[in-house]
Amino acid sequence: MSYVVAGVELEADPEGYLLEADYSDEIIKVIAAADGIELTSRHMDVINYLRDQYREHGHTPNFRNMLKGVQEFWPEADSKALYDLFPMGPAKQGCKVAGLPQPLGKGGY
Repeated sequence: MSYVVAGVELEADPEGYLLEADYSDEIIKVIAAADGIELTSRHMDVINYLRDQYREHGHTPNFRNMLKGVQEFWPEADSKALYDLFPMGPAKQGCKVAGLPQPLGKGGY
């Protein structure tokens, strides 16, 4: 599988996760559309958080730590709010839409 952004083909695994992180805004729109997600500013807040975590730690947090981190800038966020944004699982689908590689296992920090 792959995505084409600005004439460049980006390789993805069979589930649609990029093999190499891409931090462009264009990839977010392409993957979100492929997953049937209509992006909002809340999506972008969570995506930017995940990207920052990936840049800083080399991986993204597990769901529990993700929720704690998101609550720092969105205090009323809860599990339901994150699943409303990313119904296939905020920690995994959020990474996919953010243009990050697939998080593996139950890891994270």
